[in-house]
Amino acid sequence: MKCLSIFVPETPQHAPPRWDFLTNHAHVLVCVARDPGIRLRDIATAVGITERAAHRIVSELVDEGYVVRERQGRRNHYQVKTKLPLRHPLAEEREVGDLLEALIGSTTPAV
Repeated sequence: MKCLSIFVPETPQHAPPRWDFLTNHAHVLVCVARDPGIRLRDIATAVGITERAAHRIVSELVDEGYVVRERQGRRNHYQVKTKLPLRHPLAEEREVGDLLEALIGSTTPAV
């Protein structure tokens, strides 16, 4: 008699939550605000997305003017434009800096 083995994938200890209060765009913005020299690979790891998704989100933030990307040697350096309004109509009277202040306690990276 043959025995069937059933593969049950292991659940990672730090499985991502099924939903979150913040979008991936907000998470990426937090990463960039904390470390303006952060690599896309590190953003992707921190947020729990692919490197390609991190690149797309950073590019969208740059295209909309919320982040300035500047090439420094072989790496990019980012600057968050904290005075721009948040995009959603319920929060449009607030600025990006207000969000970052609430989330990380500062709009400028620790040196």
